[in-house]
Amino acid sequence: MNWLHAIILGVIEGVTEFLPVSSTGHLTIAEKLLGYGIDDQGMTAFTAVIQLGAILAAVYYFRTDIARLAVAWWRGIVDKAARTTPDYRMGWNVIIGSIPIAIVGLAFKKVIEGPLRDLWVVVAGLVVWSVVMWVADRIGKGTRGEESVSSRDALVIGLAQCLALVPGVSRSGATISAGLFSGLDRVTATRLSFLFGIPALLAAGALEAVTQAGNISTTVGWGPVLIGTVVSAVAGYVSIAWLLRFVAHNKFTGFIVYRLLVAVVIVGLLLTNTIAPI
Repeated sequence: MNWLHAIILGVIEGVTEFLPVSSTGHLTIAEKLLGYGIDDQGMTAFTAVIQLGAILAAVYYFRTDIARLAVAWWRGIVDKAARTTPDYRMGWNVIIGSIPIAIVGLAFKKVIEGPLRDLWVVVAGLVVWSVVMWVADRIGKGTRGEESVSSRDALVIGLAQCLALVPGVSRSGATISAGLFSGLDRVTATRLSFLFGIPALLAAGALEAVTQAGNISTTVGWGPVLIGTVVSAVAGYVSIAWLLRFVAHNKFTGFIVYRLLVAVVIVGLLLTNTIAPI
């Protein structure tokens, strides 16, 4: 892989990782258009590892919140009196919300990295989840803040996060929709989407970096991977800051329209044999 392609893919990953438009779907399309085999193990590993950049951006952006929750959770573990604080409960909620995708991701790893990379699957994910997002955006009451989040909410959002393993659905789209269906306001649902995604995506990226180190070295190369990761981090930070400001005052209609337009473009490319589905 040349460095220009690494920069392009890093920007796409960083910008789309946290927007409800499906980063995996966008990367799959871009990799195909750039001439790469999306079922190649090296490219699959590249896609997973450069996600680390975007996730590290989220860690840095929410560093104060993460430190506060971690300290409160640990205090609650060692001191029963500290278990009544909202931060202690939220610490457990982040753990609970992160467990489902870890289990499902490991159990279905081969399917996720194989058949689900098909562009027709991406189209289906974009269209079907656009409908779900539209419904969630309109029936969600948006009356509950972060202090009201329960372990049940965490589990529901965590289970929804598993749906994002299907390219085209979007991790943030799935988790934010679940939060809206649970009555959370948009800002709270979006913040939880970030917090719940950090542990699982950090683990997934690190696992790919370790287990696929040989494939990366002999295919895309570590230079492009490092460049893509750094670019992804910068783009991801900007994306996070923008999205949190946007959701405070806007519905997700623009994202839904964009998702459907992307689906139409992919269908056009597939039907004209401009690109192959896999």
